[in-house]
Amino acid sequence: MTANPARLKTFLAQMSKLVEEAGDDETVLLNRGKEHLEALVAHDDWLPEPYAAANPDRYQQHLLYCDPQERFCVVSFVWGPGQETPIHNHTTWGLVGMLRGSEISEAYSMQDGKPVAGETERLDPGEVVMVSPDIGDIHKVWNARENEASISIHVYGGDIGAISRNVFPVEGGMKSFISGYSNNALPNVWGIQA
Repeated sequence: MTANPARLKTFLAQMSKLVEEAGDDETVLLNRGKEHLEALVAHDDWLPEPYAAANPDRYQQHLLYCDPQERFCVVSFVWGPGQETPIHNHTTWGLVGMLRGSEISEAYSMQDGKPVAGETERLDPGEVVMVSPDIGDIHKVWNARENEASISIHVYGGDIGAISRNVFPVEGGMKSFISGYSNNALPNVWGIQA
């Protein structure tokens, strides 16, 4: 399938305008950003194949775009069958939109230094959920499909691959990490020669 880059370009223009206008107003960023992301993930014809390929060993986190001022970034998460994250947080606002397949997110709260499981939520194509330290930021996510890959598109209020975040082992405590990206370099999702 040949990717249609116009959809992603439109989304990036919308998000750039939004972060410029909304500033630090997280409510506006989340609500209007959710509408823009819903429009993007309503169509599965724009993501280039290199950013949609599953790895049999672990889920992939591909950087599609990072705003030059690091006000937001866009990432494709590719989940192979049976792949899951540890319990983790984001420390910034975020939007997760399901493009292909399905994933399940289990919310957690911290009690006496240990993560306690809360509600689970299934995300199917076209659906978008929000995360932030103010509305709920700790969760575990896994591919809901047993025999195929799933792909979700994430938008975060910063360069998520460079932000110090935390994982929360089930036995308690917290460990800091910086995730980086599976593609380890700024991508060129439109195939434009530099």
